[in-house]
Amino acid sequence: MTIPSGRLPPGAFGHTRSVVRRNYAFMPPEGIMDSYLPAYEKTIVRFQAAPALGAKFAQAMLEIEGGGGTRAPISDRLQRFFYVIGGTVLLSVNDAAQIELGPEGYAYMPPHTRFSLRNAGANQAQVIGLWKPYEAIDLPQPDPIVSHRKNVECINHNGTEGRTWEHLLGFNDLRFDMEMNILSFQPGAHFPDVETHIMEHGLYMLEGQGMYLLGADWHETWTSDFIWMGPYCPQLFYPTGWSKAAYLLYKDVNRDVTF
Repeated sequence: MTIPSGRLPPGAFGHTRSVVRRNYAFMPPEGIMDSYLPAYEKTIVRFQAAPALGAKFAQAMLEIEGGGGTRAPISDRLQRFFYVIGGTVLLSVNDAAQIELGPEGYAYMPPHTRFSLRNAGANQAQVIGLWKPYEAIDLPQPDPIVSHRKNVECINHNGTEGRTWEHLLGFNDLRFDMEMNILSFQPGAHFPDVETHIMEHGLYMLEGQGMYLLGADWHETWTSDFIWMGPYCPQLFYPTGWSKAAYLLYKDVNRDVTF
């Protein structure tokens, strides 16, 4: 059957892998609609998590066309993290010279850091952006970080074969109130236990595939899928493909509970 351009195929409505529950959300990229923000030009913002969902952070895929990005330098009370998925962008931090970030390049900006993010190329760039208020304590706030995944050591914390962590913001640095890590799984590796803990997560699938337990439900997870997990959501990941699976993972850490 030949479908004319602009028409949907028969029966192609109401079918989705998206699920939103009280304490988790599973979102494939095709269902996340476009938004536009005054601070950015020629940029589609696809929000994956926000306080309206129940999260205490915001995360979005920024699709920045050539010549697009921040209209002017930004500096406010929020801390930000960027991770480049595709294309290249130019980042300036505190009015320093621009730094080119390609795929797997990343940056962290503490509150009140002045930055600009632009796409000077002709092709679209895809960048994951995460922002949230910073919870200050009696330690100095972290310094800006601009780096690349290739510069980060792969660590096996618990001896589980085929499972590694890459700590993009360092490890056990109490100045941070968050972690951004990449967890990788070789075929056959998985969580040793179903985890239930106080941290909330934002998970973006970087490569591979697997099955993710969220609450009492299993979800087939593919590259580019996003998962939000609220505090105390039971969770477990099991890779199911022939190759390595890896995801970028946000979690809130290093702070006491509030009442």
